[in-house]
Amino acid sequence: MLLELLRAKLSTYPRFTDKHGQLLPSAVIDAALALDPSILEAVISEPELKQHFMTEVKGVEVFDKTKFVWVVDSKSFLPDSYTAYKNMIGLVDERGSSISQSTDVALVWPYKDCILEGGQTKEEAKTEEVFYNEILSQQQVTKLLSPKVLSKARRYSPKGTSSTTEFNDDDNLLIKGNNLIALTTLQPRYTSKIKFIYIDPPYNTGDDSFSYNDRFSRSTWLTFMKNRVEEAKKLLSNDGVLAIQISFHEGAYLQVMLDGIEGLHHLLSMHVLVRHPERTLTSDKSFNDVMEMVLLYSRDPNFQMPKRVKEKTNDEYIYEIRTLAEGTTEELGGKTVTVYQPDSWELRKVAPNAEALKSYSIRGSLREGNSSGRFYVANIEPNADSYEPQTLFKVPNMGDDGLGYRWFHTPKAGNKNGTYFQGMPKSSSVTLAPYANFQDFTQEYNRVSYEGGVDLRRGKKPEALIEFLLNLFTNPGDRVLDYHFGSGTTGAAAQKMGRKWVGVEQLDYIHEKPVERLKNVIAGEQSGISERQNWAGGGSFIYCELAEHNQSAIAQIQSASSSKDLAEILETLIATGDLRPDIFPEQILAHDEVLYSLDFEEQKFAIMELINKSRLYVSYADIEDETYMISEEDKAFSRSFYGEND
Repeated sequence: MLLELLRAKLSTYPRFTDKHGQLLPSAVIDAALALDPSILEAVISEPELKQHFMTEVKGVEVFDKTKFVWVVDSKSFLPDSYTAYKNMIGLVDERGSSISQSTDVALVWPYKDCILEGGQTKEEAKTEEVFYNEILSQQQVTKLLSPKVLSKARRYSPKGTSSTTEFNDDDNLLIKGNNLIALTTLQPRYTSKIKFIYIDPPYNTGDDSFSYNDRFSRSTWLTFMKNRVEEAKKLLSNDGVLAIQISFHEGAYLQVMLDGIEGLHHLLSMHVLVRHPERTLTSDKSFNDVMEMVLLYSRDPNFQMPKRVKEKTNDEYIYEIRTLAEGTTEELGGKTVTVYQPDSWELRKVAPNAEALKSYSIRGSLREGNSSGRFYVANIEPNADSYEPQTLFKVPNMGDDGLGYRWFHTPKAGNKNGTYFQGMPKSSSVTLAPYANFQDFTQEYNRVSYEGGVDLRRGKKPEALIEFLLNLFTNPGDRVLDYHFGSGTTGAAAQKMGRKWVGVEQLDYIHEKPVERLKNVIAGEQSGISERQNWAGGGSFIYCELAEHNQSAIAQIQSASSSKDLAEILETLIATGDLRPDIFPEQILAHDEVLYSLDFEEQKFAIMELINKSRLYVSYADIEDETYMISEEDKAFSRSFYGEND
């Protein structure tokens, strides 16, 4: 076999082995990346290796170091028992040839263009993540991501809970199921209709409830995020905004990845204080981690961040200018300007009032940020040395304060910045100012465990934070989406603020946490932002599930307690034809002794990889297929959701 030949050939080079004669993959990889002559010699000298790792380009043999490094870096090169079993039964091409002997099969893990399931249903489940491009054809991936049948629909309202077969535009929606597949299921109804998406995904800190392959944890996590963002982006309206809350562990990598997604434009990285700097949860960290960030993106490259609206007051309007003699006139910047010498005018301080003036030092952004600053910089400052300090200029036809002119003076002796004075603007009673990219929610985080009547360990966000974001980017009646729904904070805040919402959650606590919380919201619970929003209860939401097919088999495998249980599950999968299309039942039967000699968790992993992942859930296109036994109620609700009722 190819791998045996490669191991044998490389073992003849002392630099690639340790003192016990064992191969050193890291040394081999380093040499391959450097195009070391020893590697090239090893590959070219063996026809089978040459066929596999050399490619002819315009008559020239080129070494495919990417493929070579992948093979050496894979578990198959120095296999464990689990990988060895997989190679026995599964890795074949469409002709039945072993993948390790084939020259036309490309394995792409851990490259970023894979599709990652992220398919655990319990917090404690440590399932090995699946990159679908390893095991599915493009046709199968397309089927996997096609819209699904929706089942078990129930409406929750102040009147209680009831089954439903109808879905309306004003309905709030909570879906249980894999969020990647749920996102594509939402697209027929909500493409370009979601105004705001907020997600609080797993942070990949190493101690959260999301399980990763340790060796490729970052690439795995980024793939997980990329797959979902690319599908979620399609749901955003043209003026919609995506907000992802994240910690420093992966924040920088995530932003770089998101910046590379076509059609997303970075707006801001807002920092959120979540814990008082003096409050230390654990002393074994290098730093006391007290801040998180919210990455903000829009589909519109010209999107303008909203501004803070402040009512104008006269608190800073405390000056009057009195002229003591006639000035002289000059032409400056196309205007006839009156000039007063320092001893021919005086500045008086008065009680704040709407008829007084406000003083501005012309520096920093004011030099170019408004018409007054620009006029001074262009027309007065270049000749400031030819005037006495504090020479006054009355410039006509400037400003919107109703005066008809604006006052300027050159710097005081020893200063370098000039000054201008203006009255209260008449065009508006408010002023607009940018929001700070730092927001303090420490107190709200301290109280978050009491919100909504449900708990979520190390993952719950305060309603006030979501309220802040919804006020920034949405209006009442807009629809928001959260596909890492967790305890339901986004839905709770949106409901209280008159926004419509869609949530997706795949973990089994969906019934005990977000469903219960939202029932409490409808009943009028008073935690979080309820008082500020004058919330008294009301509204409704619909709960439904992606109709499972092979996903239920995965759940059975995860909960199995013995090899006997697994054998029965596998027997059923064989009988129902729900194995991967490249797997032959006789291969499994021929190696079942090897399978059940593995560690029990490895048995689970092996059987999970045999399942046809394109049929985890029932595609809407198969709704009439009797094989799936879809109830008439589920058919009616699904048709209503997709707008295809008779």
